[in-house]
Amino acid sequence: MPAGPRPSVLFVTDLAYEARGRHYCDEDIHLTSRLREDFDIALCHPRDAAALLEGFDAVVVRNSGPVLHYQEAYDAFCARARELGTRVYNPLTGRGDMAGKQYLVDLSRAGYPVIPTVDRAADLGLLPEAEGYVIKPKLGADSVGLQFVRTPELPPGADGTQLVQPRIDFRYEVSFYFVDHDFQYALNAPHPEQRWVLEPYGASAADLAFARAFIAWNTLDHGIQRVDACRTAGGELLLVELEDLNPYLSLDRVGEPVREAFVARMKTSLTDLLG
Repeated sequence: MPAGPRPSVLFVTDLAYEARGRHYCDEDIHLTSRLREDFDIALCHPRDAAALLEGFDAVVVRNSGPVLHYQEAYDAFCARARELGTRVYNPLTGRGDMAGKQYLVDLSRAGYPVIPTVDRAADLGLLPEAEGYVIKPKLGADSVGLQFVRTPELPPGADGTQLVQPRIDFRYEVSFYFVDHDFQYALNAPHPEQRWVLEPYGASAADLAFARAFIAWNTLDHGIQRVDACRTAGGELLLVELEDLNPYLSLDRVGEPVREAFVARMKTSLTDLLG
């Protein structure tokens, strides 16, 4: 019997986006070439996604750049996807960076191991003493709007729109990559001043328990997530970001067996989403 029609996927990416230390274009060209083995794939820019998503079985949002650069178009895409009941990968119910950075405040208040974070002037006293502090927009990305100050402060009228965190003395950053709730690989940046010079990292059982706690908190059944953390001078892991919208995967930094396993797991995850 002839095979049935293959699922169609609209793959949202900005192939021209220039990111420091990352090759968005190369990663998505590789991913789409492999997904095309099992799905009918069409690529589009994030600004075009709302107009094009009808008629596809699913939409995959990948290396589409910071949403703040096309916020109106992204909001229109989300509204249209919900109106049509489109299956979006990652689903639009993420509680991490997909929804802004309020989660850092919420997790900090709840006692999770995150960099201490507040968003109101009345709470500045909750922050630990540090040699400096960082102020960042709650809807920021890629260090846009980042400020470094000597003392914790918030401008008048900024309550609820900006975050304040202490500058952490850390040994290195490490990222844990998941498909659905399954750990795939970890990479670390051994030199703090070179965030995107990454090396394979052998995650310990304690490391994975740390990362999985945030994956469980986020409650996404399907999708790709990256848990970014820093190792403090005292050896503790603290969450930096929970990337659940379009995390860059640094697939060029892992060996071929790991890359192949990731692609296979992503295909299975997409198939499950469509099932």
